[in-house]
Amino acid sequence: MNIPQLFSIANIFVLPFWALMIFLPNWKVTRRIMESYFPFVVLSVAYLYLFVSSITPENAEALSNPQLADIARFFSNETAAATGWIHFLVMDLFVGRWIYWEGQKTGIWTFHSLSLCLFAGPLGLLSHILTYWITKLFFPRSETEVATVVEKTASSTGM
Repeated sequence: MNIPQLFSIANIFVLPFWALMIFLPNWKVTRRIMESYFPFVVLSVAYLYLFVSSITPENAEALSNPQLADIARFFSNETAAATGWIHFLVMDLFVGRWIYWEGQKTGIWTFHSLSLCLFAGPLGLLSHILTYWITKLFFPRSETEVATVVEKTASSTGM
């Protein structure tokens, strides 16, 4: 498998996980799938392969004391760029999974934060943190109320 193929497969591979978290968050199957570390293992193995393939003595030296110009040169290589992109895919999905589970645990709405996280990870994380703070400030709930909301959401969706 060549680098462009691996890049394309990795991009497609993450989409079902995002779709489940965004569109079917309360489905029992979504919960079961998102409990798994499977997507992170698969993507991390792809990352490891690309990382090892992209490291040369020159790259290792440049990355050991990173300067912006050196990083730019490093990522001008197709393999290095694919490595960086899969790094984003892994980490954004991991943060998205955390946002998903926080929403499941607290009953806080996550659709917008997960959607942002899919396209711009740190903005999705910031969105979730702000949503959490605003919800806690303006719509405070006791732990019992949160548990009731979470339970009702799960049961009302029939999932």
